[in-house]
Amino acid sequence: MSNYVGAPGSTVSRREFLAATGSVGALGLAGCAAPTNGDGNAAVGADETTVSQTSESSLPYTSPPEVVQVDEQGGQVTLKSAPARHAAHPLETMGGPVELPQVWAFSADDGEPSVPGPILRTTEGNDMEVTLDNTDGMRPHTVHFHGVRKAWKDDGVPTTTGIRVDPGEKHTYTIPANVPGTHLYHCHYQTHRHIEMGMYGILRVDPEGYEPADREYFMTVRDWDSRLPRQMAGENVAYDPRNRKPDVFTVNGKSAPRTLHPEDGSPIIVEQGDTVRVHYVNAGYMSHPMHIHNHRFQVVEKDGGVVPEAARHDMDVTNIAPAERHTIEFTADAQPGIYLMHCHKVNHVMNGNFYPGGMLSGVVYKEAMDTDIFAKLMEYAGYEG
Repeated sequence: MSNYVGAPGSTVSRREFLAATGSVGALGLAGCAAPTNGDGNAAVGADETTVSQTSESSLPYTSPPEVVQVDEQGGQVTLKSAPARHAAHPLETMGGPVELPQVWAFSADDGEPSVPGPILRTTEGNDMEVTLDNTDGMRPHTVHFHGVRKAWKDDGVPTTTGIRVDPGEKHTYTIPANVPGTHLYHCHYQTHRHIEMGMYGILRVDPEGYEPADREYFMTVRDWDSRLPRQMAGENVAYDPRNRKPDVFTVNGKSAPRTLHPEDGSPIIVEQGDTVRVHYVNAGYMSHPMHIHNHRFQVVEKDGGVVPEAARHDMDVTNIAPAERHTIEFTADAQPGIYLMHCHKVNHVMNGNFYPGGMLSGVVYKEAMDTDIFAKLMEYAGYEG
């Protein structure tokens, strides 16, 4: 379990969080009832978005993605993939539960499997040796890294390199950290299925002399067609990749309100005056216009390229296409409170027929964490302190 709370990249300690919330003692507020499927909104059926948890399944649940400091490991990291269950939102609040009964989750070294996969962080000028360990696998895989320039044989595409990592095999890719910025990695074997099953993650290459912001977070947004994960779990359902029907929408693998859970989700935790940097990656198949309430931001990087200062301007929506990466920066200068961050395709901010849900998280000021409304949000998200 991480020592930090908030979205990946957070440096907010559990102690700080508990102090800001008054030890979350307000979670037991009388009359604090989380909205459920019985609140007048249509429930999400198993034939639509979700599959309830079953005790019959032996698959483990995924964990939140971790940040792996590859430089501290001598430039080496091992990736594995294993089947797992993925609870995008495990409770009955706000249109839940939302579950993908089988995903193919990446893990790094001896870490826990997660969807998205581990965030691999390194520094410009270093080389990474990424070993794809498929010794316990059941199907072929590869790993393809966007952004960085590498040798032909390390491109991760089996049809053009002739390299495929079959079950029982390992293969090591040499990935130079020669393009600073935020990048995407994913399996490139039967890509249309393997990404849909969860085989993707973030590569972050910090430029030489990088100065982090006061708060720095990673956000992977994703649209899912749950029919494929359900089919792979043995359900009698047909999946057509040419006729996708996205019905689950996530931020770092979670659907709201679970996105606001401080340990399992991805709240952007700030204090007034902080400089905040958010690295967005779109690992889905649709564009997502991401909007932050009550703050103006600038896009400072795109796809590993620094946006010249003369081309930057204040905005509050950035439309991120599939595989694009946008790094935004803003100052936490609003009245301390809780402000939404969400896709502005409003049907993506739903769990089935229930609104709000889906691709939504929030900017949470520490100064607002001891309020009744924050306690209610924690109850919806399932945080028990």
